Amino acid sequence: VVEVNSETDFVSKNELFQQFVAKTAEIALQGNGDIEALKAAAYEDGKDVHAALTDLIAKIGENMNLRRVAKVAVNDGVVVGYMHGAIADGLGKIGTLVALESTGDKAALEKLAKNLAMHVAAAAPVCLNVADVPAEMEEREKNVVEAQIKEEQAKTGKSKPAEIIEKMVVGRIRKFHEEVVLNEQFFIMDDKKKVKEVVAEAAKEVGAPVELKAFARFALGEGIEKKQEDFAAEVAAAAGK
Repeated sequence: VVEVNSETDFVSKNELFQQFVAKTAEIALQGNGDIEALKAAAYEDGKDVHAALTDLIAKIGENMNLRRVAKVAVNDGVVVGYMHGAIADGLGKIGTLVALESTGDKAALEKLAKNLAMHVAAAAPVCLNVADVPAEMEEREKNVVEAQIKEEQAKTGKSKPAEIIEKMVVGRIRKFHEEVVLNEQFFIMDDKKKVKEVVAEAAKEVGAPVELKAFARFALGEGIEKKQEDFAAEVAAAAGK
């Protein structure tokens, strides 16, 4: 999955732009998920992807930026994508990939992977497992929780024993994991089960154990300051202008 940014939505409807994105995504399949390597990869007519994008910018007359790329893979199983808000085949505002490892029935695997890819688009997990949560994110959340507990105690004028506070922190961190960790999230199509439970139970239908190996989720413009002048500066800098 690749993200290509432009300054206006108008560009996304341009056929040349759509062709560039589709071809770049195909090229990305042969790569390793590194954005700089993708920019330097062969495109056509002796040009690399970056040069092709520079030509496209000149033709359309608007700055664009090949911002990021992600790749997931399995040895034996399926990789399925989902595009939310698609304006053309494979082109939309939220793109996801889900990789399932299994030797079981491929049709059943693909159905499960498609549902999980839709879940990823809606639930926006940050990582696959609890162990994958970045240490700084975990620490920041713990500090927020502890500050909230202190504020609650200050309002009530009642202090709680340290062991009770620790249990409260653990409980709230668990809730945090259920928000950001894919395997710990409750499945959008059956909110009584966590994703990891849905995957484990799928082994019966698939006919073999199933492992949720990896996922990727790109939301268009995610993390970009929404002020027009700042966004324009980012795409202009990336285009070498």
